Amino acid sequence: MNRASAARHIARSGLVHALLLVAAGVGIANAQTAAPVEAPATLNAVDFNFVGQANLGAPFQVDSGRIAETKSTSAAIRSYAHLMVTSHIPVVEALDGILQRKNVTPSNTLLHGAYDAMLFTLKADHGPAFDRNYVNGQVEYQMGNAALFQQEIENGSDPDLKQFARETLPKIEDHLQRALKLAGAASAGSTD
Repeated sequence: MNRASAARHIARSGLVHALLLVAAGVGIANAQTAAPVEAPATLNAVDFNFVGQANLGAPFQVDSGRIAETKSTSAAIRSYAHLMVTSHIPVVEALDGILQRKNVTPSNTLLHGAYDAMLFTLKADHGPAFDRNYVNGQVEYQMGNAALFQQEIENGSDPDLKQFARETLPKIEDHLQRALKLAGAASAGSTD
């Protein structure tokens, strides 16, 4: 099995699902314990977990969206991917601004490696397999992201991060509905 087919196999086996489970596990562990040693004193465990995941998630959406804009066989999926790129660039900028004002440098190498693997898989996929994996990954990602942002709104302590989550969650929910519609269309046999 070559590297590209191994990567496709991992994607089909649920890499996105595994990533979400890892992220959820990290989030639960962080929420149940004191803030990690590298967490700035101004962030509680929920805020620190939120920052670590959101700081990687938005750039991942831009990068994976750019791949899908060029590789998808479906105009509807390319349109959705374009929305992911254009709507996440301001999210990245807004979160970066908050983190710079607070002098916070998030670090989550476990998620970074998983995102890199998912991007590698998307680059290796072609045709209907690419479309299926991208759309299914988006549904899983948006569901997990909505839960992450809701967790910050309900349990975070930093007012700026909570406001950022409140302002961003409706966009995530919209993206989830769009991804679900694409997944439904794919199941029915047409994404255009």
